[in-house]
Amino acid sequence: MHKYSKGWFVKQLRDHGILVHPQFKSHLGNYKESELRNLYYRYVEKETETETLDSEQK
Repeated sequence: MHKYSKGWFVKQLRDHGILVHPQFKSHLGNYKESELRNLYYRYVEKETETETLDSEQK
């Protein structure tokens, strides 16, 4: 699977506990790569940044 492909985004979102679209509550496979990319950066990358900031403050 290529990094940043539709399947990669679905896998990353599922690995972080997002199994359905947060707003529409439907299967992630129904969405285009661009929508999945937006969800990834909104939820997964934001989590990673928060964890990094927390560890730097300690």
